[in-house]
Amino acid sequence: MKSMDLPASASAQARRPGQTQPISLASSESLSKKVIRGGIWVFTLRFTNRGLGFIRTIILARLLAPSDFGLLGIAMLAISTLETFSQTGFQAALIQKKENVESYLDTAWTISVIRGMFLFILLFFGAPLVAKFFNSAEATLIIRVIAVTILLSGIRNIGIVFFQKELEFNKLFFYESSATVADLTVAIALALILRDVWALVWGGLAAHCVRVFMSYMVHSYRPRISFEKAKFQELFGFGKWILGSSILIFLITQGDDVLVGKMLGVTALGFYQMAFLISNLPATEIAHVISQVTFPAYSKFQDDLPKLRGAYLKVLQLTAFVSTPLAGGIFVLGPEFTEIFLGEKWMPMVPAIQILCLVGLARSIISTTSPVFSAMKKPGIGTKCQTMRLLLLCVLIYPFTIRWGLLGVSYAVLSSVAVSAFGFSSMVIKTLRCRFRKFAKMIILPLINTGIMCLTISFLNITIESVDIFYFILLILVALINYILVSYLFDKFFKYGIQKLFKETLVRQ
Repeated sequence: MKSMDLPASASAQARRPGQTQPISLASSESLSKKVIRGGIWVFTLRFTNRGLGFIRTIILARLLAPSDFGLLGIAMLAISTLETFSQTGFQAALIQKKENVESYLDTAWTISVIRGMFLFILLFFGAPLVAKFFNSAEATLIIRVIAVTILLSGIRNIGIVFFQKELEFNKLFFYESSATVADLTVAIALALILRDVWALVWGGLAAHCVRVFMSYMVHSYRPRISFEKAKFQELFGFGKWILGSSILIFLITQGDDVLVGKMLGVTALGFYQMAFLISNLPATEIAHVISQVTFPAYSKFQDDLPKLRGAYLKVLQLTAFVSTPLAGGIFVLGPEFTEIFLGEKWMPMVPAIQILCLVGLARSIISTTSPVFSAMKKPGIGTKCQTMRLLLLCVLIYPFTIRWGLLGVSYAVLSSVAVSAFGFSSMVIKTLRCRFRKFAKMIILPLINTGIMCLTISFLNITIESVDIFYFILLILVALINYILVSYLFDKFFKYGIQKLFKETLVRQ
């Protein structure tokens, strides 16, 4: 792997306490320009990574069996459980702090290293118990190998936090993309040779190795073992809310996987995780871009409510405008996509995809609210809303699974996320003192537009007997044109304002 020489600047270089030049935003640039440019870089990063990941998924789905993905899913569930319940929230705390954070870096990195070592040992020796829980002895060795990724994550350079804090996402792009390429290359090459789950395992491990290496290549900061109790307590004071929210999010987003793997088996888990991946891919990427860009930006607006409210409504409008048609497209074209790209063996998961894409839409709307709460030092709001969602999920998921299998799990998840979306939306309206009518307008018009688009595609779909890849692409183009034309009409007659938003974003900046 070739090293990348990135330009050195005051805003890019993290220095140890006592050095002459602090880390700060370049004074010659406005924050708005950095936010827009950062958003473009994050979108480019996610588009590149997920584009490569999409190719990887299609190829591996063709080469491997659903049970292989299920075995990997068991290992990832074990790792996610330990990582979530030991989450420090230090990275979010470092980003949220407005003042210089150089003096906190070594303490945060030291805790990360210790945490990584502890979790690795726990997972290595606990692997047989996890495998026994899921009635899959094959998972033991897989879990132990993948546990190495926790060690690697613990020793990554803490300095890369400044890429997000200072909105320098161009550097984050090079850092993350290199790991994605490594995973893609290794996983596909080994899948062609091995034709089993180990292609997935070694691909993921290769990505983590590259990520550690690149973290020290792209940032000059060199952490050292150091612990200051006062710094730890200050970071954890904010991070404890992130921990609480992370635990709740894990139970909500991974609890269904645990239940599927335990009750329905490894193959069903493979179906369910693939269905969730495909149906929620747009929401996941939109949420990631939003959190990375808006959280540090909102943190700088935290003392100016009108500006924060205006910025949030623009983010909500853009999010709904993009995520709603994507969810609609997945719903109406899910069967054709699965048959053409993944193969007949994956068709049992199609009903779950169609339900879970609605979950993805709700999640994308929810994702716009959490950065607001964190930036305003009210992360507890998100925790309370997630608790409500978890309680409802716990009540519904078991009886729904017994009754309807994978489809029942999907219905339970949709019900819980719909209720929590209402809670998140209500709280962000109250927190920002926003008019409900203005908030609702940003969501309702894209929903109506998407409904028209889906009806058009459904009508075209029933006029032919089968859909090949060329006709599939044609349907996507028709859907896109339909959505753009109706958006233009909404702008003209209902003053939706999406054209103005794009012009402000792309032209004036």
